[in-house]
Amino acid sequence: MSNRERESFDCIILGSGPAGYTAAIYLARAERKHILFTGLKPGGQLISTNKVENYPGFPNGVSGYKLMAAFKAQSERFGTKVKDNSVVKINFNIIKNLHEVILDNYLKLKTKALIIATGASPRYLKIENENNLIGKGISTCANCDGFFFKGKKVAVIGGGDKAAEESIYLSNLCKKVYIIIRDKKMKASKIMQKKVLNIKNVEIFYAHKVIKLIGVKKLKAIVCKNIKHNNNSLFKVAAMFLAIGQIPNSMICKPTLKLDKYGYIITKYTITNIPGIFAAGDVQDSRYRQAITSAGSGCMSAIEVEKYLQEKAD
Repeated sequence: MSNRERESFDCIILGSGPAGYTAAIYLARAERKHILFTGLKPGGQLISTNKVENYPGFPNGVSGYKLMAAFKAQSERFGTKVKDNSVVKINFNIIKNLHEVILDNYLKLKTKALIIATGASPRYLKIENENNLIGKGISTCANCDGFFFKGKKVAVIGGGDKAAEESIYLSNLCKKVYIIIRDKKMKASKIMQKKVLNIKNVEIFYAHKVIKLIGVKKLKAIVCKNIKHNNNSLFKVAAMFLAIGQIPNSMICKPTLKLDKYGYIITKYTITNIPGIFAAGDVQDSRYRQAITSAGSGCMSAIEVEKYLQEKAD
């Protein structure tokens, strides 16, 4: 980084999903000195989404990768500096109304305001043998890994929109797709449910829970318990794709910022319990978790930052 970038910023943005880039666009247009650090996964979870059909402005849908590339390009056009670094530590209030972030290259930067838009990570089952088989048949991204299981039988775990989307994508590659759902019904949107139900090589098993993973060097089968009838079934599959929710990436905020019992940052209008610290996107949203709501909260956070900086300057 240049010496100029070592100076204090008006705002630093952590995260490069819809929330982070939207916040950057608004801060850039307000001519606030800011910088965005992408973190370990530039583009966030959306980068691995095969097709986004519910984001306004794209009547034929758009790939998550292209959508996030457009977000990045737009923010950079207005002057946002985007750096491929991660923040490993936040020192809150090192001086009155001034915070410090420490990067993975040990560089320390000071800022008047900070927007935490670090998103969330996929949730795992946390059962025996799972860690051993991650990358060996267990995946959280069908778009990334589905090709490796072309013509084979696979399972998708979950009943929401993410699970439906993964199943639709995999149905075009794989011989058979089993959807394993713990509940008695799908939580996916009606249109996604209709799409899934009309695919011949997709079969849904409700009230089923994965209890055992079979395989050593690679996944060979999964054992599911029928919660309703209390019996077990064996599914011989080459892969299992997890779509069972997410865990907010808020560890870096502990113990200073207030979190709810699930680890989401508690906010009011994106404002946290620490003056000058704001949160946007999935790291503070346990309810909606959509690209458009993340972008909306990114906008809100930037407006709140501008208001905060103006009040401090008066």
